[in-house]
Amino acid sequence: MLDAPQVIQLTSRACAAIHLLIPRDQIQVEMGPGLAELKATLAAQGIEATGPWFTHHLRMVADAWDFEICMPVASPVAASGRVRPGEWPAMKVARTVYRGGFEGLGPAWGGFLGWIAERGHTAGPDLYECYLAGPESSPDPADRRTELSKPLID
Repeated sequence: MLDAPQVIQLTSRACAAIHLLIPRDQIQVEMGPGLAELKATLAAQGIEATGPWFTHHLRMVADAWDFEICMPVASPVAASGRVRPGEWPAMKVARTVYRGGFEGLGPAWGGFLGWIAERGHTAGPDLYECYLAGPESSPDPADRRTELSKPLID
């Protein structure tokens, strides 16, 4: 289920990021360890997260995921291992919240992109998913909430 989409202007925010380019069938293998590495690096540097973690999908590739696992931070992170300083830049986005298990994200994105096109917006090539309530919040997939943001060019 999608909440009512809206178009909003975002301000920039600092983040820590790990870039991954992996085969599509490796997402479940790579996501957990990448997130753990990111959190461990922040803890080792004494840096506070300022919100929920998110992914920034840089481009859509048929056979691979090209994305960053990110955490918004209160102060800049020093590069360490795969972790690098990053930024969620200021931009205009279409945004909604999807409620449900991760297996429904594909159809949710399809409906959301249709909403964007129906309103005459031109979307950029990338997208963001912010995990507001994931498996750590509840064992029931119906309780999961994922914020979907699509940068707009127009």
